Amino acid sequence: MLTPTYAIPPLPPTTNIETVRVLKALNRASRALADLKGQAKTIPNQGILIDTLALQEAKASSEIENIVTTQDELFQGDLFPGDPQSPAAKEVALYRDALRQGYARLLETDGLIPNSVLIDVYQLLKGRTDGFRKTPGTALKNEQTGETVFVPPQDARAIVDHMTALERFVNDDGASDLDPLIKMALIHHQFESIHPFPDGNGRIGRILNVLYLTRTGLLEIPILYLSRHITRHKAAYYRQLQAVRDDGAWEDWIVYMLDAVAETSVTTIALVTGIREQMATVKHRMRNELPKLYSQELLNNLFRHPYTRIEYVQADLDVTRQTAAKYLDTLTEHNFVDKHRSGKNNYFINVNLVHLFLEVSGGR
Repeated sequence: MLTPTYAIPPLPPTTNIETVRVLKALNRASRALADLKGQAKTIPNQGILIDTLALQEAKASSEIENIVTTQDELFQGDLFPGDPQSPAAKEVALYRDALRQGYARLLETDGLIPNSVLIDVYQLLKGRTDGFRKTPGTALKNEQTGETVFVPPQDARAIVDHMTALERFVNDDGASDLDPLIKMALIHHQFESIHPFPDGNGRIGRILNVLYLTRTGLLEIPILYLSRHITRHKAAYYRQLQAVRDDGAWEDWIVYMLDAVAETSVTTIALVTGIREQMATVKHRMRNELPKLYSQELLNNLFRHPYTRIEYVQADLDVTRQTAAKYLDTLTEHNFVDKHRSGKNNYFINVNLVHLFLEVSGGR
């Protein structure tokens, strides 16, 4: 019989967590996040950021769970969903879809994040119809040694009770006077310690992070994703998670998460800036070189779909297939996109945009 090694505490912690070190880290993170929020507004079509950055987050978050794929495989999977895909590419695409669904549900619930939203995200991510864990036996092990490092709550009723309390803490803005970024760090730790689902808790917890930042207004759209930082500092992430359980080391954990917000904000700003500059360059070139072809809808298509195809242009511009094909061939001739073929289908890559993802995010 497994015995939990950590009694899930009520939030917020009773110890002083607003230390000088935490407040300094909070100041850095808040400034960087506010800058990101402002920079995001400079992209006229916000859907471009949501779609392109969500896939980058899906890739990075899945890598934490050792689900690894490539940019090319992911984008081609979007283009040709009926074609065979690797299990990793399918998992990443599901994560992206789950993230989008979580954001859509946030808009439907007037900015609240009830547990039903998390259950919906879990069911889409894992292709299941159940919810919180009901069967005991879950234990978290060290990947290298196989040693059990943490046993989350085992009793189904206790899991529901803990998640109900967490739901209140997430959605009651008057429950404490803590800064939302500090609350996010507390929420993430609590969720991962409850470990409420049979599988996918890490990825769902990371989706909860960005939904919470959007809910509190620190972001207008969900574009700050901490997974790349966690992937690069994975050992520290798990060490700090466990140090809270073992030693009550809340300060180190909160600083880790605030530093992740600050560093990820800077990286995301570079990505948003790069997208904005590329869009301006392409817009200028298209107006000069292809004035009869240029439209804002066509420009948006090339950046919302780094890998595009005739059907996408048809839908976005409301033109015939013949016209869409002509547009893309003309763009290829003028080196706006590269033309490729997969089986019987042509597709077109915005190469500079894909290179930007690789350079800024360190993707493959």
